[in-house]
Amino acid sequence: MPRLVLIRHGQSSWNLENRFTGWWDVDVTELGIEEARAAGRLLAERGLDFDACFTSLQSRAIKTLNIVLEEMRRLWLPVEKDWHLNERHYGGLTGLNKAETIAKVGEEQVRIWRRSFDIPPPPMEEDSPFDLSADRRYAGIEVPRTESLKDTIARVLPYWEERIAPALRSGERVLISAHGNSLRALVKHLSHIPDDEITGLEIPTGQPIVYELDGDLNATDRYYLKDR
Repeated sequence: MPRLVLIRHGQSSWNLENRFTGWWDVDVTELGIEEARAAGRLLAERGLDFDACFTSLQSRAIKTLNIVLEEMRRLWLPVEKDWHLNERHYGGLTGLNKAETIAKVGEEQVRIWRRSFDIPPPPMEEDSPFDLSADRRYAGIEVPRTESLKDTIARVLPYWEERIAPALRSGERVLISAHGNSLRALVKHLSHIPDDEITGLEIPTGQPIVYELDGDLNATDRYYLKDR
């Protein structure tokens, strides 16, 4: 039966500083590095192995994947990097401290921006220092100005169907290193979680989530590896 493992990147510097990150490229912290190492050791100890890996174009997810594979002695595995697995774009909130934003506009408004299913944050201004439209890695891509979770799902699932699902159907064991919201999109799809429930799902950093799938890629089991 196909097996899929999802892992959210280790703690990033802006996770630590409580800032909205989105598409902005930040590094993992020392704790994030250790989270990735621990994940790799756990995967190796439990005898999990992989044939194909997928990640985003963001350094924190790429570095987490590399550290995990290094701990597993699997740095040679093929890795596909794609922007469709990027974190949700937080628009004009990018770079802002979450607590300070709550103090400025109110807790309820920030909750709507962060946790509603289909209401995006304010769009990023064109002169924002966090504008990535000229970044070389996104050449030929229309970088969003903002995204809701619904928008994120709308770009993640076609990539899943085109690139990841075929690998699983062919019998490959797959590891995905990505982000809180791009992984929410996959968990929602695989576990059939309703729109009004998925926004409350928290995905911790550096904790492998294992999906056991049947031949039609329906989930027969889902669990955190540390709990088994």
